[in-house]
Amino acid sequence: MTIQNHEDADKKASDLRAMDILDPNNQIGNRLRSFYAAMQDEAIPDRFLDLLEKLDHAERLASAKVSE
Repeated sequence: MTIQNHEDADKKASDLRAMDILDPNNQIGNRLRSFYAAMQDEAIPDRFLDLLEKLDHAERLASAKVSE
């Protein structure tokens, strides 16, 4: 009886995988995930890092004024 359950589970899993491949929403999700993974590997531009440093400096000045 457990062999039949395993076979049924394997068939359902393969059916789901076949449906996932054909589903346009899944295809979009896969492309977005691959695009996001590629973006994670890219370096942060220096210009953006400079802007973040300026923001941190402005926040420190603002919190120092509030604490005085």
